[in-house]
Amino acid sequence: MRTRLLGMIAAALMASSAVAHAQISGDAVRIGVLTDHSGGFAYLVGKHSVEATQMAVDDFGGKVLGKPIEVITADHQNKADIAATLTRKWFDTEGVDTVTDVAGSAVALAAQEVARSRNKVLLISGAATTELTGKACSATTSQWSYDTYAFAKGTASQVTKQGGNSWFFLTSDYAFGHSLQKDASHFVEQNGGKVLGSVRFPFGSPDFSSYLLQAQASKAKVIGLAMSGADLLSSIKQAREFGIVQSGQSLASLVIYINDIEGLGLDVAQGLTLTTSFYWDANEETRAWSKRFMERSNGFIPNLITAGTYASVLHYLKAVEAAGTDEGKAVAAKMKEMPVNDFYNKNVQIRADGRVMHRTFLMRVKSPAESKYRGDFYNVLAEMSGEESFKPLSESQCPLVAAK
Repeated sequence: MRTRLLGMIAAALMASSAVAHAQISGDAVRIGVLTDHSGGFAYLVGKHSVEATQMAVDDFGGKVLGKPIEVITADHQNKADIAATLTRKWFDTEGVDTVTDVAGSAVALAAQEVARSRNKVLLISGAATTELTGKACSATTSQWSYDTYAFAKGTASQVTKQGGNSWFFLTSDYAFGHSLQKDASHFVEQNGGKVLGSVRFPFGSPDFSSYLLQAQASKAKVIGLAMSGADLLSSIKQAREFGIVQSGQSLASLVIYINDIEGLGLDVAQGLTLTTSFYWDANEETRAWSKRFMERSNGFIPNLITAGTYASVLHYLKAVEAAGTDEGKAVAAKMKEMPVNDFYNKNVQIRADGRVMHRTFLMRVKSPAESKYRGDFYNVLAEMSGEESFKPLSESQCPLVAAK
C-alpha cells in the first residue's frame, strides 16, 4: 500500500513538473501570416491564408498548453526587403513565434534568413523555390504544399513523353521562375527533349506580346510558362489572342492553381496537364474540409497553398503541445519527429532539409462537357509518392544533410 502511495505521489510530482516546465513566451502563441494582400498573388493567398490559419487555430481549440493562440497578418508587397523588415519586427518586438504562408520565393528566402538568425519556426506554404530546402535550408524551416522540382518533374516529363520534345520558356525574372525553368529544363532533356531558348520578364508585366512573339519565332512545340499568378493568366489569355495555340504550338503551365483554372474557364484551360499536391474534390475527407473552408470564405475554392497553410499551422500547434514549449528549435525538431496527419497528409514525414513529403498528382483539366459542378475540374492521370516527387537527399545541397 505504501509503495503504491509513493508511486502515485511520484507520478503527481512528475505531472506537476511537466506543467511547470511548459514554457510559452509572452503568455501566448502568436502566428504571423506574411502574405500578399494587394499584389499579383493576393487572389490565391492573402485573406484566404489568414482564414486557413484561423481555421487551424479554431480546430485545435484556440489554446495550446493553456495559453491563447493569436493570429496577425501583414502585406509583404512582394518585396524581399519589406518581408525581412516585417519578419524582424514580428520576432524582435511583437512576440511572434512562427510565420506562415510567405508567398513568393524571393520574400520567403529573405524571411528565412531572419528566422534562422532568431531560431524561429518558419512554415512556408506559398513559395516554391527548391533553394529553401537546398543550399539555403534552415533547421527551423519547413516547406509545405509544393516546390518547383516536383511540379516541373510532373508536367515537363509528361508533356515531353507525349511528343512535346522542343521547348521555349517564358520565365518570371525572380527566384521562383528561375528555379522552375531550371528544373523543367532538366526533365525535358532527361526525357529526350530540347530547350531551344527562353526569355525573362519582370514580375507584374502587363504586356506579354514581345515575349510571346519570341517564343512563337523559336518554332518550339511547347511554350513553357515558368510563372504563376496574374502573370500566368495574362500570358495564357494573350497567347490565345495571338492565335499561338491555334497555329500548332502548345502551352505548358508548370505551376497553376485551381483558382486560375476557374478564372480562365474550362473552354480555355481544357486539356491542360498539371501537377498538384492537393485537390479539394479528391475524396470524402478533402471535400468535407473544403466545404467547411468555403463556408468560412464566401465560397473560395481552397488551393494547395490554402491547404498547406492550414496543415502547417495545425502540425506546428501539435508540436508545441508535444514539446511543452514554443522555443523554435525544440518545436522544429518535434515537427520532424512527428508524422503529419490531416485531411490530405497521411503519415507524411518532414525530412531533415525541411521538405514535407507530400504525395503529388498529375492532372488533366476537364472539358466543359465533362464537368458536372463548380470545381469539378480535374481528372487524375497519375499519383506519385513524396519520394518519387521531390529531389532526393542524395542530390541535396542542404548543409543539414550534405554529410549524410
